[in-house]
Amino acid sequence: MNHTSDREVIMQKMRTTFEYRQHLIHDPEKSTTILSVFPQFLDTKGLILQDFTLLFGSESASRLFERWPTVFKAKVIRLAETLTSTPLLKRLLSSAKEKREEQDSPEWDSDLSSFLLLLHLLSPQASGRKKPHKISISQAVDHVVVFQKACRSIQEHLEAEENRQPYILATGSSKEAISQFFIVVDKKLIPCQESSSLAAIDELFKVHFVFSISYDLPLKNMYTFLQTTIYGIDVGTTSESPGVFLQPAGSGPYPDLTKDLRLDPMTTQC
Repeated sequence: MNHTSDREVIMQKMRTTFEYRQHLIHDPEKSTTILSVFPQFLDTKGLILQDFTLLFGSESASRLFERWPTVFKAKVIRLAETLTSTPLLKRLLSSAKEKREEQDSPEWDSDLSSFLLLLHLLSPQASGRKKPHKISISQAVDHVVVFQKACRSIQEHLEAEENRQPYILATGSSKEAISQFFIVVDKKLIPCQESSSLAAIDELFKVHFVFSISYDLPLKNMYTFLQTTIYGIDVGTTSESPGVFLQPAGSGPYPDLTKDLRLDPMTTQC
């Protein structure tokens, strides 16, 4: 693989070495070397998606694309509309519904904006052992996706970033006009296969399982919702906070999101 640029050959060889790669990933002494042993992740699009499919099958791999646009997106927008308004919530709702006013500052596209509304419904979790610290919704958004102007140095951005869990780096002329999405892992860029924001969200979630990376603790509620409710992974065995689906951030008593988002003929897990 180190001596070919043929994508089909690389994809086939990566399928062949899948079991060996999983052995490395689950070896505490070697897991941090995975991107050095398999640098193809850094320049060949689609490898994250291929490994995830080998882990969970094509049905699970396609669930976000099948369910978010048809079921979850509209429900998340509807529930978010009942929350106490904030400037960020207002902008995200406006962009999610594709009704942005001309005077509004550029915001993310409809799919990404609707997804970020989940952070208002599923409260960011406090992190830290001795003194738990709960981050704001705005800070939580920055833990999911960061915008970088295409004219700026990506390398400078990576060098300035503190080591943290995977996130999306979106580059372009504005948040509305993203030219490329990357997943940042250990200060390295993994190019997303597709140029859509929904595809970037999909790869961000999947990279955790492909490389056996723990969730960013403040985003655990959001990732757990994706894992169990949308992708159907380890349903019934994954520990969930009692408030994950019941209490949106700072809103007090709230309708049961488990009922509103889960118990639907199109979303109930088999």
